[in-house]
Amino acid sequence: MGPTDTYGERPRGTLQRLLVKGALLGVTIGVIGTMAGWTRQADAVDHVAAPDPRFVAREMGSLADQLESARGEMTLVKVQLERANAIMSNSTKYQIPADLAADIYDIALSEGIDPALGFQLVKIESSFRANARSSMDALGYTQLQLATARFYDADVRENELYDRETNLRIGFRFLNDLLHQFKGNTALALVAYNRGPAKVADIIAEGGDPANGYAQAVMEGYVAPGTR
Repeated sequence: MGPTDTYGERPRGTLQRLLVKGALLGVTIGVIGTMAGWTRQADAVDHVAAPDPRFVAREMGSLADQLESARGEMTLVKVQLERANAIMSNSTKYQIPADLAADIYDIALSEGIDPALGFQLVKIESSFRANARSSMDALGYTQLQLATARFYDADVRENELYDRETNLRIGFRFLNDLLHQFKGNTALALVAYNRGPAKVADIIAEGGDPANGYAQAVMEGYVAPGTR
């Protein structure tokens, strides 16, 4: 059973915007406060000299640095919120534990795979079962065969392919390599993941179509980045 959304009634996007606006507002108030302090002095005392331009430049530079720092912090907060939102929504969508959703999301990103595609791959390959084993001795979440896994880690043992991080990392790395091999064609990369890259390349070289329905199954409902 997936975890419950605890963000309350306020939409997550609204929360993100409020956090960003709050930080920037704080820095802006600092700028106004500095300038207002000098203005109050000028009102209280006749003939107050204008502040030293070097002082003003230094203060403005300091405030600019604070503003840039706030922007950087808010960018980090936004990324963290997006990650949390994605983990919770995928945990609910696929009815999987949040820690598994977090590992799929994080490892897919680290291996250059769109997490949305990673979730679909694991769903079709193993139905999110760590101990899945096919009749072709493909193992774990991403259904890796030992020979394929040893291309990436020569010392990996069969039982290690049931380890979550090992299996996800090698499986996603393999898919990323196929995406590069087939020049970003997601459908061909997925067919190659299922049928083997050499076989798919041979079929294409002979003028055939290697599609077997696997890519369509993985990509059902998948929306590529940039089109969402």
